[in-house]
Amino acid sequence: MFVVMLKSFIIFLVVFFVIRLMGKRQIGEMQPFELVVTLIIAEVACIPMNDPYIPLYYGLIPIVTLAMLHIVLSFVSRKSIKARKVLSGSSMIVIDKSGIVYENLQKMNMNMSDLVEAVRTAGYVDFTEIAYAIFETNGQLCVVEKETAEESENGETQPTLFPLELVVDGKVNEKNLRLAGAEKSEITNVLSEHDLKLDDLLYCDVRQDGNAYFSPKHAQAFCSKLAITGGGNW
Repeated sequence: MFVVMLKSFIIFLVVFFVIRLMGKRQIGEMQPFELVVTLIIAEVACIPMNDPYIPLYYGLIPIVTLAMLHIVLSFVSRKSIKARKVLSGSSMIVIDKSGIVYENLQKMNMNMSDLVEAVRTAGYVDFTEIAYAIFETNGQLCVVEKETAEESENGETQPTLFPLELVVDGKVNEKNLRLAGAEKSEITNVLSEHDLKLDDLLYCDVRQDGNAYFSPKHAQAFCSKLAITGGGNW
């Protein structure tokens, strides 16, 4: 009895620190590979706890191995956009300025009932209030409201602008760059004006009017104007 209690206590401490090492995320905020690692850790942790004759290291070694695997995958995901897409997938726009994007619903294996439920859960019951709706890679729905006439400066309804990611963790999203009709050289020119390089850039996005947001890793965020030709593409 005492052996089981002692093994359970040790495994609890190890799993606790491993989960803390993985980051402060709830289950609903995890990426797919993080959820898989967490579920397997929970399963292997029970093996030596339930049987006093199974050595403690039968549970500890897999737990530590999975923790190291998570660290490696997280590092690769930060450094490579392609690896990030394979491990976590991509955000999917399900509602845009044209309405509901049926093709993206099919790609996510969702039907209209699923979308209606997700929209209601996000606090919206009227699709006409929504300018954009995006399913993030963790399954959560992000909704961008349409701007009303009362909210605009001149009393006229203005088109809702949607930021398009161009750079994440110093890596250029070539697909979005082509979609926006922007040039990589222009981004680097803006950065050089602030004595920055592409590797120094944590995040950059652009809106349909060409206004871009730059957030360096170790400097103050700033806005600039980019010459784009594809403002009507998203």
